[in-house]
Amino acid sequence: MENTNQNEKNKKKVTSKQVVAMTGIILLVLLYVITLIAAFVDKTASGSLFTACLFASIGIPFLIWIYTWMYGKLTNKKTFADFDAGIDEAEKE
Repeated sequence: MENTNQNEKNKKKVTSKQVVAMTGIILLVLLYVITLIAAFVDKTASGSLFTACLFASIGIPFLIWIYTWMYGKLTNKKTFADFDAGIDEAEKE
């Protein structure tokens, strides 16, 4: 009985930050893999796919930041996307 209680305490809770970060990582890795496969299969479109991959490498993290920031504003919660995330309350005054 005590062993099951100990296992429940040791389990870590998955936060929304972790879910968003993992989603972004998976999207970027899939993007690179698809671009690499397409470059081997179709040589004519590899340049445009590489350009799209570069833009998405900047765009996907930026969109994740915007969604996180908007979530914080709509729910009135403090998120890592806030402009004052690194400032302590004492420094604000």
